[in-house]
This record gives sequence, C-alpha cells and structure tokens, in this order.
Amino acid sequence: MDGYRFWKSGYWASHLGHRRYHISALYVIDLKKFRKIAAGDRLRGQYYGLSQDPNSLSNLDQDLPNNMIHQVNIYSLPEEWLWCETWCDDESKKRAKTIDLCNNPQTKEPKLKAATRIIAEWADYDQEIKTLMAQWEEKDKPNLSLSKSTTNKMPVDNGDPTISINTHDPTEL
Repeated sequence: MDGYRFWKSGYWASHLGHRRYHISALYVIDLKKFRKIAAGDRLRGQYYGLSQDPNSLSNLDQDLPNNMIHQVNIYSLPEEWLWCETWCDDESKKRAKTIDLCNNPQTKEPKLKAATRIIAEWADYDQEIKTLMAQWEEKDKPNLSLSKSTTNKMPVDNGDPTISINTHDPTEL
C-alpha cells in the first residue's frame, strides 16, 4: 500500500514537513477555539483559493484541512474512531467505533459489496430497511390508475381520448 501513500512524496511531503497527513474524514473540534481563531473563515478562504486549481482538492474532506495544517492544528483521533480496511488491520476492527467504507485502490470493490463483506450485520440491516420501505410505500402509495376519460376532455389534436390520473380509492365509488 505504500505506493498509494501520496503524502510521502511531492507536494504533500514538502508542505507537511515533519507533520503527518491526516487521512480521517472524522473530526472533533473545540468549537470555542475554532470560532476564536476564525477557523471557519480561514477554511472558506483556503477552499476558494484551492478550488481555482482543477488539480486541487480531489479529496476535499482531507486535503483542505491538511493544506491548512500550518494555520490550524490538527490532531488525529485514535484509529478505532474511523477504522478503514485499506489502512487498518483486521485485529483493530474489533475495537472500531465507526467503520469507513473507504475505497481500496488495489481492489476498486464497490462500497455496498464491501459493506456486506466487512460488516457482519450489514445484510440484516439492509434487508430490514428494504422491508420497511416496501411497507411504507404500500401503505402510503396513492392508488393511481390510468383511465380513458370521457368527461371533461381537454381538446387533443390527434383525437385520442384524454388520459387522467385518478387518486381516489376505487372501493369508495
């Protein structure tokens, strides 16, 4: 995986110096300090400047804060706060508080397929959600039926009858 650690050479190695590139997309912020140093304004300004370059910010949630590392201190959370299969080992997964379904540059496996493989409960949760959605759609779906209307026709150039949508319950007729 070292070939994918882009922060070890080029721009990022030069920019970061002795600091590390923070790969986490999960941040904890001291909001009072954040506001006191106007970090939000700084981030917006930096984003505006970098967004002018089409080669910048390809990974916005990581690149923007790392680009500002000299202005706003960043400290990484322990690995268990955002476990990622690409960068973390299987043993540490047992302690994971959140799991990031990050892209693995070697396999390019679709995220939903990875989720089913990585998270044991995923298939059950996914099925539960599909069942709830189907129940909701069946319960709340208006009864739409297409019928050829013979009353209140709007003029149609081709002479075909107008198609109307009835949203009433046919059992109430």
